[in-house]
Amino acid sequence: MTITALRRSYSPSPVAITESPVAARASRGAIVVVGGGHAGLQTAASLRASGFHGPLVLVAGEGVAPYARPPLSRHFLSGVVEPADLALRGDNFYTASGIYLVLGDPAIRIDRKNRYVELASSRRLPYHQLVLALGARPRPLRVSGAHLSGVLTLRTLAEARALRSWLARSSRVVVAGAGFIGLEVAAAARGLGCEVTVVESRRNVMARALTGQTSEHVAEVHRRNGVRLLLGHTVTAIHGDSSGRVREVVSSDGGRHAADLVVAGIGVLPETGLASAAGLPLDDGIVVDEYMRTADPSIYAVGDCARYPSIHTGAPARLESVQNAVETGKVAAANLLGHHRPMTAVSRRSVEQYTQRIQIAGVSDGHDAVATIGDPDGDSFSVFCFRRGRLAAVESVNRPDDHALAYRLLAAGQPIRLEDVRSPGFEPRRLLERALQAAA
Repeated sequence: MTITALRRSYSPSPVAITESPVAARASRGAIVVVGGGHAGLQTAASLRASGFHGPLVLVAGEGVAPYARPPLSRHFLSGVVEPADLALRGDNFYTASGIYLVLGDPAIRIDRKNRYVELASSRRLPYHQLVLALGARPRPLRVSGAHLSGVLTLRTLAEARALRSWLARSSRVVVAGAGFIGLEVAAAARGLGCEVTVVESRRNVMARALTGQTSEHVAEVHRRNGVRLLLGHTVTAIHGDSSGRVREVVSSDGGRHAADLVVAGIGVLPETGLASAAGLPLDDGIVVDEYMRTADPSIYAVGDCARYPSIHTGAPARLESVQNAVETGKVAAANLLGHHRPMTAVSRRSVEQYTQRIQIAGVSDGHDAVATIGDPDGDSFSVFCFRRGRLAAVESVNRPDDHALAYRLLAAGQPIRLEDVRSPGFEPRRLLERALQAAA
């Protein structure tokens, strides 16, 4: 069975959800996963791998089977990979796994009382348990002229296709926002020969994710590659020509920047509309416990849209990364099957820009001390971040071994002292070996 056929493979009656045999069986034991990103696919795959044999439905509202998103702002824009290279699983996976894949028919409503999800086509999918893997959407750029042709965002494959097409015929690009997406788009545009200006409201690039030292290093790398960084300012207006196409960006310092293309990369907002309409608690995301359960015990939430209590920060967290999507999907699947498994995985992220590979293990929010090893001037170093005397995160630039070791150290809960890292003979591998020996 092909993916096209799978579009129609699960079709309960749009009028009465208990009239067809399929719907009746599904309402007694079906799990419906809404969201076709990494988190949704991982949940479904983990359920099958762990022995769930009941009806399993994966609703991918975009109209394409689950695909890898990180390459969209890197290799896809540069033309290194094509859409076919992005698929997370082959067509036969869904058939072989008995996962009913619903494409291009997004969920629009949850009826918690009668336990079904209504799709845009009016079809109703009965569920015994429901998983919301809704992801996030780009934060809109709310300035005059944001509606002009050539003002784009990047989150989905469709948006990436449009952006790649625009880049091919643009020479001057302005990027609003110097976060992960904004800087990766800037790097891709420079690689294609475009003039690039990045306008960022904060004084540092990637300020939400990186310490000051690593942030400054990333900024310098972009400057060396010809990107103009305008930090501490915002986009205040966008002007177009008589045809409605963007031509100029105005920044808060009064500067006017010629532009054939504007990319808004000012962050994302969790997709919570379905959950909100269904009356589920929200707080910068769908509120879940450490088992990924919402206030409704039959509904779980995973990935970018879920906010859960983090044992690593001691506070609720909503993390936006593939690794978080995968791990929360695994945790939800385990608990859907009756296991008592909390979310304890250490966060990790990575980004590639030019010749730089930046990897982050842990969460540095609220850190109060740092120590650096390696050679910052030689584009190879790691920053160890401490929070109240405990290791909270490690940022590694072109030091993958440090990243791997740091991840294992954080997972092991090894107590590392700030003075240890600052000592001349500090070696993270030795600390890890001691931690593993102690655990044994």
